[in-house]
Amino acid sequence: MRSQYCGFLNAQHAGQQVSLCGWVNRRRDLGGVIFIDLRDREGMVQVICDPDLPELFELAYTLRNEFCIQITGEVRLRPASQINADMATGEVEVYASGLTILNKAAPLPLDFNHDNSEEQRLKYRYLDLRRPVMSERLKFRARVTSFVRNFMDSNGFLDVETPILTKATPEGARDYLVPSRTHKGQFFALPQSPQLFKQLLMMSGLDRYYQIVKCFRDEDLRADRQPEFTQIDIETSFMSAEQVMAVTEQMVQQLFLQQLEVDLGTFPQMTFHEAMRLYGSDKPDLRNPMQFVDIADLVKDVEFKVFSGPANDPKGRVVALKVPAAADKVSRKDIDNYTSFVGIYGAKGLAWMKVNDISAGSDGVQSPVAKFLTADIINSMLERTAAENGDMIFFGADSYKVVCEAMGALRLKLGEDLGLTVPGWKPLWVVDFPMFEENDDGSHTAVHHPFTSPLDTAAFMATPVAELDHTNLLSNAYDMVLNGTELGGGSVRIHSADVQAKVFKLLGISDEEAAEKFGFLLEALKFGAPPHAGLAFGLDRLVMLMTGATSIRDVMAFPKTATAACPLTDAPGEANPAQLAELSIQVIKKP
Repeated sequence: MRSQYCGFLNAQHAGQQVSLCGWVNRRRDLGGVIFIDLRDREGMVQVICDPDLPELFELAYTLRNEFCIQITGEVRLRPASQINADMATGEVEVYASGLTILNKAAPLPLDFNHDNSEEQRLKYRYLDLRRPVMSERLKFRARVTSFVRNFMDSNGFLDVETPILTKATPEGARDYLVPSRTHKGQFFALPQSPQLFKQLLMMSGLDRYYQIVKCFRDEDLRADRQPEFTQIDIETSFMSAEQVMAVTEQMVQQLFLQQLEVDLGTFPQMTFHEAMRLYGSDKPDLRNPMQFVDIADLVKDVEFKVFSGPANDPKGRVVALKVPAAADKVSRKDIDNYTSFVGIYGAKGLAWMKVNDISAGSDGVQSPVAKFLTADIINSMLERTAAENGDMIFFGADSYKVVCEAMGALRLKLGEDLGLTVPGWKPLWVVDFPMFEENDDGSHTAVHHPFTSPLDTAAFMATPVAELDHTNLLSNAYDMVLNGTELGGGSVRIHSADVQAKVFKLLGISDEEAAEKFGFLLEALKFGAPPHAGLAFGLDRLVMLMTGATSIRDVMAFPKTATAACPLTDAPGEANPAQLAELSIQVIKKP
């Protein structure tokens, strides 16, 4: 039906007869000549309908936005004065000799020229995806996945599919369960990741595996989360953490160079503890130059309990965050707003200090908490933070977790509000994560997953369980971070049954529970399991960053809402009673 895509036409096609198919982006009637902006997947071209062809002209007059049409005609060069530099096809136009309406469009429920609610965009997603910005993102995503496949194939990785109907595994979120008709009362789980299967593939001798795979997690949603999302999943045998990091870093470097003409350079490395110390985050945005300065030792003896309490608490933290040249930019109202902002993360308040005259020491600062601090303490704070005239210092004092989360979020917000965050790309590796984190009840969970190897396996195995300190154990894990977003995370896996059993014991998982949940993995470890390691990238997050989108929903064809619903198909919905009966399931509705 067509000889060319609209967006591919250029001066080289001048004089050629073409057949085009697409949608009416706009129709204009100017001085008796009708102009149609015809749009398809690859772009837009201007079509001229002349009254010298009365039947065609009369039909063109009936066109409305989003009518699906076919145009035949001659490609002509535009006069130099009429070239449209804003259109890729701006050098040419098509003089129509034939017009066929393939399908009319009802009045549109979306306004393509203005913002629409996300609910409307998702309900009429097939229309939303016609917008050039949306179609370009999906085309970009397709190029990313094509690049990844070619890169992995050329580096000896095999594309292997793993099951979607599987058994629940501990990945940190709730599973989506699928009832079994043939095994009544029993359920499959949709995979939160192919973690165990990719390890089994290494035990099968496949050596290098990858998969672009759907994963499912029933968790609270936000801009970078969806109930179903896509991973670039990678696993290798006989490769160290450094080698896995090197090959995946190379992949991302080449991807950015090819698709965005951006040279990311060599990725620096930072330990987890260093990232938390300086930025309060295990995925720091290095475009923002501000860093935390710990000052607990300076305030542990002050009478001001807001500072001294956390300073003397082993689980507390007190930090200062210097904001360059902010004293004249941040008003009292701004401070109140920032105080409310950190309250979202559990902070009970926000202390601050403006530096007016550094040479005057404690007399040169303005702060509601200065009266609680001695001159020596204030001078030490100014010296430690390297404060200068016009700077402002914010203080965080609370539990370690609250200070990191609240002040980390404040750092990012101040960077954005005051223009301190520089444009560009800042990648890094965060390494040497803790193995465990403590729950509120004193129990422990794995920071990544319970199959992550200790950083020093020999020392780990040589130390009795009773003498191991959960808080000081490090894992051989690594995350790739870009502009404050975790692109991917991975680790060296446990390949010894003895090591795995000891980790389970530290997690409070009994032998019986381990056998029930992971019996097939533990069995496989007994038969010459090779050393193996891997990494999984979030494809949606990667494309979101590269396209400048603000949500992964804008780089997915048919995403869910923030409440995990689909307005397009009206899912989830009620099941047919006959189906439920066949599955031996009864739905009990609460009043």
